Amino acid sequence: MKLSFRKGLGFGLTSGVITTLGMIVGLYSGTHSKMVVIIGIILIAISDAMSDALGVHIAEESAVKNTARDIWEATGATFVSKLVFSSTFMIPFFLPFSLNLGVILCLVWGASLIIMFSIYLARKRNMSPWHIVLEHLLIAMAVVLVTHFVGDWVGGLSINGVV
Repeated sequence: MKLSFRKGLGFGLTSGVITTLGMIVGLYSGTHSKMVVIIGIILIAISDAMSDALGVHIAEESAVKNTARDIWEATGATFVSKLVFSSTFMIPFFLPFSLNLGVILCLVWGASLIIMFSIYLARKRNMSPWHIVLEHLLIAMAVVLVTHFVGDWVGGLSINGVV
């Protein structure tokens, strides 16, 4: 796989998974509304994909060695991968599952994607995958935990009439 596509895919997949999981867990904890979670996924899939693609575009432009083609390939790969991977998290919420089970399935799906891509990266770098897998999963878990507690806190504010 060409480096520019690998950069975009890696960034889009990782950011798509972690950002979307954080948003799902935070909205779930704060609202317990399937519709709010679905709307959040749609909005983050579009806006964050565009935002991250622009960020990658600018970062790649700042590296003098990149050609215009490399820059646009990384930009496009970031946008498409972020949009696609984020969008896949809607699937459990359109199936006849409870909101709780949908969130759990998203967590399993997200962890699976991170594990698979981490193993791919480790093999590309001729490293043992366990260190990379563990590192990436711990970061994702930290995001999920923080957004869970923030969602609970904000949800509690609205219950108490503050928001």
